[in-house]
Amino acid sequence: MPKILVRPHPDYAPNGAELNVASGTSICDALLDNHVDIEHACGKVGACTTCHVIVREGGQSLRPPGESEEDMLDRAWGVEQQSRLSCQAVVADADLVVEIPKYSLNHAAEGT
Repeated sequence: MPKILVRPHPDYAPNGAELNVASGTSICDALLDNHVDIEHACGKVGACTTCHVIVREGGQSLRPPGESEEDMLDRAWGVEQQSRLSCQAVVADADLVVEIPKYSLNHAAEGT
């Protein structure tokens, strides 16, 4: 069973987290199922960027992002080469190291 190591984040995982996850689970669902309450304003359909994560290790095991995911990532805060929408990135058989960016562009939370 693959593991996701979540780097510390002041709001979502102050001490970091180590999650055992079944292959075929999205990173977003794995986080939520393990009480790492990452934002997911669009209901996990890949239509926003609030679940943006950076896959620091193991990202080569994930399916490449589709065109619509890449288009959405263009709008994310702090996007990097290893950025993914966690709702679209499905865990395969490799362990992952994931970092949740400091900020997200959650217009609903910001009241805009």
